[in-house]
Amino acid sequence: MTIVLVVFAMANWIPVTVRIWPGQDLETKLPMLIFIAFLLGSIPTWIALRATRWTLNRRLDSSERQLADLRALANRPADPAPPASAPVNDIPPSPLETP
Repeated sequence: MTIVLVVFAMANWIPVTVRIWPGQDLETKLPMLIFIAFLLGSIPTWIALRATRWTLNRRLDSSERQLADLRALANRPADPAPPASAPVNDIPPSPLETP
């Protein structure tokens, strides 16, 4: 790929005049003009990718915090069992039973 770019640059190393605005002309070589246009075109993509990466890192950090909280909750010692007490007779007597 690099060889192709070098051959292209050597074959097209001609001066090109670019009018920035009226009264302002810039003379540059064609490969440099293409390279600058490539850089200017890649800036919005770079910004979008950085924003996406920032968002994904925030979501990952949040998920990792939640996971750490859940692990801490799962690894905490169990509450001791309540002391055993005498059975409670809370079943009402049958109406058929005579006292």
